[in-house]
Amino acid sequence: MRPLLFPLLAALALPASAERLTLERIFDNASLAGSSPRNLQVSPDGQRVTFLRGRDDDQFQLDLWELTVKDQSMRLLLDSKVLQANEQISDQEKARRERERIANLRGIVDYDWSPDGKQLLVPLAGDLYLVELAHTDKARKIASGAVMSAQISPKGRYVSYIRDQNLFVLDLTTNTERQLTKDGGGTIHNAEAEFVAQEEMAQTSGYWWAPDDTAIAFKRFDESPVPIARRFEIYADRTDVIEQRYPYAGAANVLVSLALVNPQNSEIKQIDIGKDKDIYLVRADWSADAKTLVYQRQTRNQKQLDLIAVNASSLAQTTMLTETSASWVSIMDKPYFLKESQQFIWTSERSGRKHIYLYDMQGKLIHPISQGEWGIDNILAVDEKAQKIFVSSNRDAVTDKQIYALNLDGSKADAPIRVSKTDGWHEAKFSGKAEVFIDTWSDPNTPPQVSLRQPDGTLIAWIEHNEVNAKHPYARYASSHLPTEYGTLTSDDGQTLYYSIKKPLDFDASKRYPVFLQVYGGPGVQTVQRHWGSLFEQYMAQQGYIVFKLDNRGSARRERRFTDAIYQTLGKNEVADQVTGINWLAQQSFVDAKRIGVFGWSYGGFMSLRLLSAASDKIAAGVSVAPVTDWALYDTHYVEQFINSPKDNPAGYRQSGVFAHLDGLKSPLLLIHGMADDNVLFTNTTKLIDDLSNRGILFDLMTYPGAKHGISGAAKQKHVFRTIATFFDKHLANPQLNKDGATQLK
Repeated sequence: MRPLLFPLLAALALPASAERLTLERIFDNASLAGSSPRNLQVSPDGQRVTFLRGRDDDQFQLDLWELTVKDQSMRLLLDSKVLQANEQISDQEKARRERERIANLRGIVDYDWSPDGKQLLVPLAGDLYLVELAHTDKARKIASGAVMSAQISPKGRYVSYIRDQNLFVLDLTTNTERQLTKDGGGTIHNAEAEFVAQEEMAQTSGYWWAPDDTAIAFKRFDESPVPIARRFEIYADRTDVIEQRYPYAGAANVLVSLALVNPQNSEIKQIDIGKDKDIYLVRADWSADAKTLVYQRQTRNQKQLDLIAVNASSLAQTTMLTETSASWVSIMDKPYFLKESQQFIWTSERSGRKHIYLYDMQGKLIHPISQGEWGIDNILAVDEKAQKIFVSSNRDAVTDKQIYALNLDGSKADAPIRVSKTDGWHEAKFSGKAEVFIDTWSDPNTPPQVSLRQPDGTLIAWIEHNEVNAKHPYARYASSHLPTEYGTLTSDDGQTLYYSIKKPLDFDASKRYPVFLQVYGGPGVQTVQRHWGSLFEQYMAQQGYIVFKLDNRGSARRERRFTDAIYQTLGKNEVADQVTGINWLAQQSFVDAKRIGVFGWSYGGFMSLRLLSAASDKIAAGVSVAPVTDWALYDTHYVEQFINSPKDNPAGYRQSGVFAHLDGLKSPLLLIHGMADDNVLFTNTTKLIDDLSNRGILFDLMTYPGAKHGISGAAKQKHVFRTIATFFDKHLANPQLNKDGATQLK
C-alpha cells in the first residue's frame, strides 16, 4: 500500500499554527531539505563511502566527506576552503558547469578514487590535488593551469587531464608530465567533448582509458566549420561581445576524428571512422581485456547508430551491430563488457521499450536479459559471480524509480526481482563488483535519505538518515507541507497521461481555487515523479493555488509510441495533451476555470507561449522563462532528432516555432530571460520581443544581467521566483477572493 500520511512528518510534535514557506527561506543558502550528499562513491576496497556535502550555512559550498563502513563513523576528509580560500574558475569551466547544471556549486564538485583505494584525485578551480587517504591534511598539488577533465588511469599509474585543448598525463611513478597531443588550440580540441556532445549526449569527457593503462582513445574535433554566433552578454556594468561557435539546426557541426595514443611515448594512431564526416561520435569504450576499442557512430539524421569494434593492435574494424529507427535512435547506456566471458550487454529500444540484451563479441545476439511491457532506465551494476544485473526502472509505477535484479541468462527477463524496499524514488550507486550499493530515496513527503545496503536491499548503515525531527531545518514548516495526489487522463489518441496535483492549505471542496500549471513538456524529461519535489510548488499551494503538472506525449520514461508522437512537429501534441489537462481541471468543482495560469522554463517556456497562443480562452495568464521561440536557433543534435533539418522539413520548423501561432496570444504574458544565456540564446527572446511589438501585443518583461540559462545564485533565484509569484497573484486575483485565495462556490 502507498502511504497516505507523511511517514516522517506525521511523527513530529508540531506547533498548533502552521508556518508557511517563504521564498526568502526556500532559496536561502541553507537547504530546507536537510543534508543532501551528492557524488556518492564506494571506495575500491568497499571500506568507505565518500560524498560531497554542502555546509550547514551554505548548501552550495561543497566539501568531501567519508563514512567508514566498519564502525559507521563519519568525518570531513577535505575542506574546500582550506584547499583554496578564494576560488576562481575559468570561463570554460563555468560553461562546463552550466552544461552539467551545477553552475550554482562551489568548492569540490568532483573527485576520483585511485584503483587501490589509497588516494583521491580532487580538481578544484583549475588545479589538481592528489590526496593520500592516510594524510588528508597534506593534499599535494600535482597540476595547475586551468586543467579540466581529470582522471586517474584504471591501473593507477597515471593522472590524465586537459590543458589548453591538449591531452596530458602525469606519470605518478616518476612524477613526470607528458604532453600527448600538440596541435590543440584555436578551433582544434583534443580529448574534449564538443558543445552538442556535452549538452545533448551526456559526454563529460572526450577520452577513454584502456583498462590496462596501455592506451587512451581520444576524440579530436575541429570546430572551424561551425557558424560563429556573435552575441552580447550583458552584465550590470559592461557588455561583452562573445563569438561562440554555435551549431544552429541545419548548420555545420564540428569535424570529428578518433585516435589512440600511447601514454608512455605519445605515439598516435588514427582510426578511420568512415567516409561520411558529417556524423556524431557518441562515445568510445574498451573491452575488458583491452584488446578491442568500440565506438558508437550516429548518422547526422540520427536514424542509424553503429557499434563498431576496432582491434587495438591492427586497427582492423568490424561493425558489431546497427540500430535503426524511422524517427530517431536514442543514445543509450555504454556497452558493458563482461570480464569472465567474451560477451557484452547492450541497451536498445528496438522492441518499442528500453530493454537490455546479451551479445557475443562478434555482435551475435545471445538472448534478451529483459523484455515485456515495461522498460529499464539504466544499467546500475553487474555481478558476474552471481550472474546478476541490476537496473533501475518504473516497472511497478510509471511515476516511481525502483531497483531491480535480473539474471544474465535471461530467465527473469519479464519477472525482475525488486530490490528497493519502499515506494517512491531510488537513485542507486553500486560498488564496482556490486557487493553493496548506496541508495538515495525520497518520496513527495520525505526529504532524501541516503543509506548503504546489501544487494538484496538489506540496510547496512545510514549515511544520511535526514529525519525531519525538531532539529531539522524543515521542521517549522512541516505541518504546512501538502500531499501530492496522482492520477491519469487519456490523450486524444488513447494513450495514458500521468498528472500530479497539490491542493491548497486548508483546502475546502466547497470553494474554487486558482490553478498554477507548471509545464516542461519536452522530450527526455519526466516531471510527474514521486520524489521530494520543488518547494516552490509547495509555496504556491500554500499561497492558495492548485498546483498541477502533467506529462504530455513526448515525455521521458515511456514506450516509443508515446515519445514518437512529437516527431516532425514540436508543440502540436504536447499542447493538445496539456489542454486535455486544463479541460479536466475546468470540470473540477474546486477549480476556478477563469483563473488558470501556466508557467514553464526552457522547453517549458516554449510550451507556455504555445499554450497561451492555442488556449488563451482557457488560460488567464502565463510566464515563459528562457524559451526557445524558433527551433532554427537551437542546436543541431537536439532539434534535428525530432524535426529533421530545416531544409528537409521547413513546414515542421514553421509550425514547431511560436511565431506562426502568436495571433492567438490574448492573455497576459511575463517573459523572462538571462542576458548571458549560452544555451537558449537571448536572441530567442529579442526576436519574440520584436514580433510581439510589431503585432501590438503588450507583455511584461524581466531580464537578468549576466545570468545564464538557469539564472543561478541565491539573490537572483529569490528575485525571479518572487517575480513569477507576484505576476500570478496580480493576474489570477479576483474581487470575490476570500483571505485564503479561494472563491465561494455559487
